[in-house]
Amino acid sequence: MLAVKSVWQYYVPVGDVLRLLDVFRRMVNDSIRIGLLNDASSLRGLSFLSYNQLAHYDSPSCYKLCAISRAAGILAARKKSVRRGFPTRTPYAVRQQLVSCYGFKIENGYLRIPVSRGKRHSIALTRHTVEIISQPGVKVRSFTLTQNRLSLSIARDPPMIECASTIGVDRNLRNLTVGNDDHTRKYDLSKSVRIANTTVRIVASFTRDDARIRTAIASKFGHRRTDRVGHLLHAATKTIVALAVQRREAIVLENIEGIRSLYRKGNGQGRKYRGRMNGWSFGEAQRQIEYKARWVGLPIIRL
Repeated sequence: MLAVKSVWQYYVPVGDVLRLLDVFRRMVNDSIRIGLLNDASSLRGLSFLSYNQLAHYDSPSCYKLCAISRAAGILAARKKSVRRGFPTRTPYAVRQQLVSCYGFKIENGYLRIPVSRGKRHSIALTRHTVEIISQPGVKVRSFTLTQNRLSLSIARDPPMIECASTIGVDRNLRNLTVGNDDHTRKYDLSKSVRIANTTVRIVASFTRDDARIRTAIASKFGHRRTDRVGHLLHAATKTIVALAVQRREAIVLENIEGIRSLYRKGNGQGRKYRGRMNGWSFGEAQRQIEYKARWVGLPIIRL
């Protein structure tokens, strides 16, 4: 089974790259506008409608195709929300980025991307990135550039590990408990609860009467919370998968989809308790375990 993940690093953009970031964003928005006018959300239909109208943009054709693909994804998500009865706004790409799965090369520790006809720009890859993409069987599928980050999507088809037993993973608010009849191990995640409580308390203390500034600052603390909790989960899930591979044990995950409905307003629970439980990162823990297990060929069983 093909396993996919990404590896990212910081980089310093040049003028040509910054120009392409803005051009790509405008091409996405033009494709979205064309799709809304013609009620088109499929990639094939949007390509027929948009490609010729993007001809005036000074950009390699590979980026035009990827801009149309991104717009098709945005329109398809909007169409799904409308079908499910959710209120939607007119979609618009705000963040500058450049995505492509065509035309790039990786040579001698550099990512070489086209910036204009006959001209390429080289971005130096870090040692960590080079080590990851140089592993046996790893292929680089696409790249994504923002104003200061480079992300490479990589894939490999690992051989499946034949397991002799299984271990279950119990996801709780303050810990991850892993084990079977022979052994049990608990990974403490209580720090993630303290991080969430601290973030909520800091954001609640804002008194500035400016919604835009308050939102920007709250977003900064929200990203900080996500990064810190994600690091704790990464350390725990990495150990879980490594030990499972060493012992040749398949990982069993419980299906707790819909558990958020237990902590809605009106269920007779306090506001702080509901806030604490709704800040539980059980989905992120599952995502990390699954992609790390797929990357090494370890079976995952969902119950």
